[in-house]
Amino acid sequence: QVQLVESGGGLVQAGGSLRLSCAASGSIFSLGVMRWYRQAPGKSRELVATVTSEGVTTYADSAKGRFTISRDNTKNAQYLQMNSLKPEDTAVYYCNAIVDHRSYWGQGTQVAVSS
Repeated sequence: QVQLVESGGGLVQAGGSLRLSCAASGSIFSLGVMRWYRQAPGKSRELVATVTSEGVTTYADSAKGRFTISRDNTKNAQYLQMNSLKPEDTAVYYCNAIVDHRSYWGQGTQVAVSS
């Protein structure tokens, strides 16, 4: 059974930084695309950033220039460095990964940005 466990959320003032981590555990043969999503209260879940197995990254417009997604294949982990945080970044952040051609989700971690 594969599990994704997230960490690193919290409360931060506007302009601050947070680093989210997501580690996959269990029986893993191949680790494919990894993504971060977020869901703000009353809104649908949105894609924030993607990193392919080759390390190619893409970002939502709202994240460009402020967020950086990365991965460490030796640890089956992905990260989201978030800088210059804004109150509108407040949301539950979820990691997603394709493991052995199946999609798995983390449990979510709350990020709250105060103005």
